[in-house]
Amino acid sequence: MREWIVTNGLGGYASLNSQNQNTRKFHGLLISSLNPPANRWIFVSNIFDKVKTNDKTYHLQDIKSRFNFDYFPSFSYEFDDIKIKKTILMEHKKNTTLLKYEINSKKPVTLFHTPVLNSRHFYDVTSQRYLSFKQDVIKQGVNIQPSNIDKKLKITILNSVYKPGFYWDVFYYEKDRERNEAWVDNNVRIGDFEKTVDKIDEYYIVLTLEDKTNSSPSEVFLKETQRKKELLCQAGLSKEFDKLVLSADNFVVKKGNDSKSIVAGYHWFADWGRDTLIALPGVTLVTGRFDDAKKILRGFSSYCKNGLIPNAFMDRDSKPIYNTVDASLWYIDRVFQYLKYTDDKIFLEDVWGTLESIVECYKNGTDFDIHMDSDFLLSHGLGLTWMDVKIGDYYPTPRARKAVEIQALWYNCLRVMSNLSKLIGKDDKYYDLSEQVKNSFNEQFDQVYDVVDTRDLSFRPNQIFLVSLDFPMINNGMKEQIVEDVKERLVTVFGLRTLSSFDSNYKGLYIGDYNKDSAYHNGMVWPWLMGPFVRAFVKVKDRERVWRDFAFDNFLKPMFDVFDGCWDGSIYEIFDGDPVYAPRGCVSQAWSVAEVLRTWVEDINNKLPEFENVYMF
Repeated sequence: MREWIVTNGLGGYASLNSQNQNTRKFHGLLISSLNPPANRWIFVSNIFDKVKTNDKTYHLQDIKSRFNFDYFPSFSYEFDDIKIKKTILMEHKKNTTLLKYEINSKKPVTLFHTPVLNSRHFYDVTSQRYLSFKQDVIKQGVNIQPSNIDKKLKITILNSVYKPGFYWDVFYYEKDRERNEAWVDNNVRIGDFEKTVDKIDEYYIVLTLEDKTNSSPSEVFLKETQRKKELLCQAGLSKEFDKLVLSADNFVVKKGNDSKSIVAGYHWFADWGRDTLIALPGVTLVTGRFDDAKKILRGFSSYCKNGLIPNAFMDRDSKPIYNTVDASLWYIDRVFQYLKYTDDKIFLEDVWGTLESIVECYKNGTDFDIHMDSDFLLSHGLGLTWMDVKIGDYYPTPRARKAVEIQALWYNCLRVMSNLSKLIGKDDKYYDLSEQVKNSFNEQFDQVYDVVDTRDLSFRPNQIFLVSLDFPMINNGMKEQIVEDVKERLVTVFGLRTLSSFDSNYKGLYIGDYNKDSAYHNGMVWPWLMGPFVRAFVKVKDRERVWRDFAFDNFLKPMFDVFDGCWDGSIYEIFDGDPVYAPRGCVSQAWSVAEVLRTWVEDINNKLPEFENVYMF
């Protein structure tokens, strides 16, 4: 456990490293979403704690702590006959962070808490010391008004004394320096809270932007604990899944007045179309959050434009960006997965127009040169697949024209639409076309190409979708060969490499003497790909119990063993392709958590959707 995170269901969060230090510009104790789930703003960077006895002063950040995760992250300190447990949580749907302190000492002690503030968008750093903070001391705390934004921060500690102050403190963010990003930041220490404890006590520091707080901190703590218990009960899974279920909850966020979405990853991603849809089954379906799933799918339907589902919403202004070929295809599949869990045909009627428009626009041609070619396969422009990195005008993995997973998704969606048409009494305009796609694809796919028409033989994981999706279009022999080759050449303890290590373009380390983005899809390990791989593996083994057990022991358990018992359920975005597989990218990625959880539930534990047989024919 290198970094921890708690979230508030709005896109806001609190997160530091395992020693409660700021090693990224994205770290802090109160990062609030000002336009949920986007426009995230750092108000409290950290709080420095020290403990004073009659003859000594101890700084908690200098004392080794023991991390634990039980609904919330906590840190336990033991020194000089003093025990302190510090727990961090956020109130759901509030821009409020609570720090709970439990003190057990054999002698009276005085604790000093020094808040360190900033006021900036979390992509930025405060490079110039232009900020000021107006402080109004109130009973048990202080109200603080930053000079650069019309928001008021309140910090309170019951039965404490606050002594105002102001001085600048420079933070150096080592993780951002490694990533070649801005890494020097000016923060402000605004004063000290003094709290005397007579041996045993329990109290809270409250950091909030909310105008009114109707509950006491202890009530909020109990309410949040109960909310998490209810999520686990709703999921109906055994206790071994608890951490992943709670981690999945971190990504479900409010969007607009009555909609939901999924944040792609913490710290820096907002809600992205492709990521949200890939993550949706693991975050909402296997966890029993069907109403959330419906709100997410309905919300994305409202953004469909020219048959395209947005690729991303920008964090600063929430503007939708449509540069993706696969998000719309994933949308059709995810509606199908939702139906297999709920049999909600009323919802299907509601979004049927969106589903039809996607297929029609793809057939007839839409933006970014997305169109069905004369051979019935889908063609598309540069950088529109999930391997979409762009460095200036250069695409390290352009994959233009007929990427293999796009063809797999296209055929799968046509078969989905065919089945759905029959179930709700619509004309089936899709089955005959799906057969033309299958025949054309198999005529051309005489070797395992990553891009079919350019006959690109780069050995990448995208071929696995030819096996993992509900409706594959290749024969059993080819399925088995793909699974075996991927297992031997791409599988690691943390997921699948994005390129064979024998390829001349392979980069096994994310940080090197090159632009890190050139390595992003050219060797980095992506945990989310373990989901479709495990599904493909158990499918070619006829879902036999012995092979499902084998899959767990060989593909998931090694990852869990590395994370160990102190793990909070978070899974990084990527890892280096070479040992020791150093974690990189986001500290907690939605589709990483979601696909590991989904495949464990559905594919290994064989807990399939209730209406699987109704929709699969």
